[in-house]
Amino acid sequence: MTRGAPGSDGLAKVPAVTLGFWVVKILCTTLGETGGDAVSMSWLGETTAQAGASGLNGYLVGTGIFGLLLVALAGLQIRARRFNPWLYWATIVASTTAGTTLADFCTRSLGVGYAGGSLLLLACVLASLTAWRRATGSIAVETVTSPRQEAFYWVTITFSQTLGTALGDWAADGGLGYAGGALAFATALLLLAALYAWTRVSRVALFWAAFILTRPLGATLGDVFDKPLAQGGLAVSRPLASLLLAATIVGLIVVLPQRAGRLKPAASA
Repeated sequence: MTRGAPGSDGLAKVPAVTLGFWVVKILCTTLGETGGDAVSMSWLGETTAQAGASGLNGYLVGTGIFGLLLVALAGLQIRARRFNPWLYWATIVASTTAGTTLADFCTRSLGVGYAGGSLLLLACVLASLTAWRRATGSIAVETVTSPRQEAFYWVTITFSQTLGTALGDWAADGGLGYAGGALAFATALLLLAALYAWTRVSRVALFWAAFILTRPLGATLGDVFDKPLAQGGLAVSRPLASLLLAATIVGLIVVLPQRAGRLKPAASA
C-alpha cells in the first residue's frame, strides 16, 4: 500500500507545542551556544592570542561546518513524510549552533555590533515571516506539511536562532551580565505565558515571540556555564557542558511524549 502524502493523516511535520517542547527547545539553544563556542572559540581558537594566525576566521569556519550540517538535516527533515523527533531536534540543534557562529561572525568579525546585528537579523526574521505568509496564507506551525512550508519554517527558525544569539550577547555585555540576561529573558517568557493564558492575543504571534526569546535565554545560560569565573561564568569546559546538555536532551526526548502537532488548514490558522 502506498504511503500517504505528508499531512494526509491530519498531522503536521513539526511537534505539538507543549511544555515539554519548550523545555527541550531551551536546552537545545543552550547546547547551540556551548557547542558553537566549543568549535569556533575552543577548537578554532577565535578568542585566543593565536586567532587568525592561520588566515582563517574561526567564526566563519564554524558557520560553514554547522551550516552544511543544517542544510543536510533540513533536507532530510523536509523529505521525511511524517514527524520524526530525533531528526527534528537534531535539525534544531544544527540551526542554533549555526546561528551562534554566524551571529558572532557578524557582530564581532564584521564589526556590525550587537545592536546593529540584532536589528539586521530582526529585519530578516520579519521578512521571512512576511514572505511565508504571502506565499502560503499562514505562518502557524500547525499548517506545516508541504516542502514549501517547511522551507520557510526552517529559514525563519535559522534567522530567529541567529537573532537570539545577538540579543543574548547584547543584553549580557550591555550591563545585565550573563545571569542577569538569563533572568531578564526568562521573565519575558513568563510574561508571554501569562498573555497566552489570560488574554486573546494572537497565538501565532505569541509562539514566534517565545521561539525567538528562548534563544537568547539559552545563549546567556550557555555563557553562564562556560565563561570564566572572572566574567560571571562557572568556567565549565565547553565540550563537557555540550556533552552534558546533549545527554539531557536525548534523555528528555526518550522520556517526554513526542508527538506531531495536529494539522490546521492555512485558511483557519
